[in-house]
Amino acid sequence: MTRFPFEHSYGQLPDRFFAKVSPTPVAAPRMIRLNRALAADLGLDAAALDGPEGAAIFAGNQIPPEAEPIAIAYAGHQFGQFVPQLGDGRAILLGELIDREGHRRDIQLKGAGRTPFSRRGDGRAALGPVLREYLISEAMAALGVPTTRALAAVLTGEQVARETFLPGAVFTRVAASHIRVGTFQFFAARGDVEGVRALADHVITRHYPALAGEANPYLALLNAVIGAVAALVAQWMGLGFIHGVMNTDNMSVAGETIDYGPCAFMEAYDPETVFSSIDHGGRYAYNNQPLMAQWNLARLAETLIPLIDPDPQQALTLARAAIAGFDARFQEAYLTVMRKKFGFFTQQEEDAALIKNLFAAMARSGADFTLTFRALSEAAADPEQEEAVRRLFANAEDASAFLDAWRKRLEREEAEPGTRREAMRAVNPAYIPRNHRVEAVITAAVERDDFAPFEELLAVVTNPYADQPEMAKYREPAAPHERVTQTFCGT
Repeated sequence: MTRFPFEHSYGQLPDRFFAKVSPTPVAAPRMIRLNRALAADLGLDAAALDGPEGAAIFAGNQIPPEAEPIAIAYAGHQFGQFVPQLGDGRAILLGELIDREGHRRDIQLKGAGRTPFSRRGDGRAALGPVLREYLISEAMAALGVPTTRALAAVLTGEQVARETFLPGAVFTRVAASHIRVGTFQFFAARGDVEGVRALADHVITRHYPALAGEANPYLALLNAVIGAVAALVAQWMGLGFIHGVMNTDNMSVAGETIDYGPCAFMEAYDPETVFSSIDHGGRYAYNNQPLMAQWNLARLAETLIPLIDPDPQQALTLARAAIAGFDARFQEAYLTVMRKKFGFFTQQEEDAALIKNLFAAMARSGADFTLTFRALSEAAADPEQEEAVRRLFANAEDASAFLDAWRKRLEREEAEPGTRREAMRAVNPAYIPRNHRVEAVITAAVERDDFAPFEELLAVVTNPYADQPEMAKYREPAAPHERVTQTFCGT
């Protein structure tokens, strides 16, 4: 069997942090796709794993000798309602690998069977959500967004019961860790201060080692997570990405995008866009994501109060000040993202207003988010390309007013037009995993056992900044009859 040189730093925490559990074997594992490049980065033998042996391992039928499988305990606020025990109900952590750059990475099987946290669930995953997570997590990585990664997808040869019977699959996820805001909440809800302390110490050692020497390491940890999440959500906003289910159990303290359930990329710009079928009130709408991130971080701060200062009132004052600072940190990160998208190399006072004006015009016209910024990139070097921007707007006068203001702003820059164009093309993708394309490849796989469309779309979205003229159809928004207005959780 291929060697997996696992380490188990999380497994060395007290027993109450997890449950030891083995994956449930499946009937007929079959490899859908192995991420060979990622396997190599993890020091694994990609050639040996891309076949029956890898299918057996990544389905949970064969456990590498070095693995120590566990399901992690956590709690969480789900749409604002606190649930004191959630945990890995269908995910099993095999262990941690040190990649070629020296980074520690969790290797987790998702859909590997029941655990003590399954809460009447079957512990399984359907093929559709596995393909969606594979596609979108790898697209996000290619877009430069911190994210969990897809190592493998395997068919189980079994059916899972959802609204109907669907092919079962197991997804192998790679993450900096699977520690969430909800992991801290699990111990805080039980009054387990020492559990919170042990977890915080582990997170500092694993993710923020420079904080170990701080006079108040736990306040420093809170500030570090606030900064990481602010930067992450700013990147989401810069791509029109909507997570869809920003519960505290779906927010990583490592600052990675995690748990791709009812996520989607916006096409026609509307700040109130919601795709998730279970987000009836729009809690996690596109424009609400910064506010919801701050809300989640406030829940993290609550768990750290006993560690921040022996005086509860002083601890509360310090924590509140840290949380209040989120908005300024987010706005700074957001403006950094947006200035790059607009082709600005310097900072000017009018930038925020100019950015706001473009989005207001896009909202009035329903202009496509991704195509607008890609077209703007081309116009940076060739004013004649401005017409391509105008064509994306129902009201061309709106576009013209913005373009005139944008040109005047660019006059205050020294960069050459060609340099600006290339810089903008490097942050404004030509391709995103458009919802109708994702649904089409899922349909082909589920209904016809045809994975060729999946492979083609994966190749396109993992090279998102290249023009790829032979794949131009993947740039286009959905036709009216193709539009996907709802996305769904995989549970």
